[in-house]
Amino acid sequence: MLDWIFALSPQTLLVAIAGTGGIISLLLAIAALRRMRDWQLRRGSVYLLGAAVAAALGVGGAMLAASLHTYARLTHEQGAARAVLRALGTQHYELLLVRPGQATQRFELRGDEWQIDARVLKWRGLGGLLGFDTVYRFERIAGRYADHEAERKAPRTVHALSADSGIDFWTLLKKYHRYMPLADALYGSAAYVPMADGAQYVVSVSATGLLIRPLNDAAQKAVGGWK
Repeated sequence: MLDWIFALSPQTLLVAIAGTGGIISLLLAIAALRRMRDWQLRRGSVYLLGAAVAAALGVGGAMLAASLHTYARLTHEQGAARAVLRALGTQHYELLLVRPGQATQRFELRGDEWQIDARVLKWRGLGGLLGFDTVYRFERIAGRYADHEAERKAPRTVHALSADSGIDFWTLLKKYHRYMPLADALYGSAAYVPMADGAQYVVSVSATGLLIRPLNDAAQKAVGGWK
């Protein structure tokens, strides 16, 4: 009988909680005003307090839903982005990042390799049984040097791939992890490959993390000659 509830995504559930909280808050506020109008101040105050609590729960659910919306659902390994590189100089490249449904982004990177990081938000066993899909969000892209000394002293380039959503589901889960047993947010993933002029790569994401595969000969040669 409750299968339809279990089939809902976490974001849908949070939106439902936000909407329910808003409706309950409105009804309680109306009841409080009626009681106070009839000089039932004590009862009206109780209803008003209940309205405030329901409103807080609704706002909290809405903010969490907005934060979770920045994560993409993941049911199996899927191509999440494509990278196209062009050499601008020695250890200096332009990278075009193409993601479905988003505008192409251009980044200048320094180094020998490029790295992309993501947060992978996994649900524990029961969460999976309830139909909660793994979700992910790209965090940053950066250039890196093959030589450790250059990594310490040479110019670094790091770019953010996600915007601040106000309230962060990841941070909240880490802070209140013991009270949210279905979620396991303590997991990040990163992958890096060589940069080369004309190289093209596809970034795939699965429940186990990120994977970068070469798409053309330039990328295959760069990976094949990687030291």
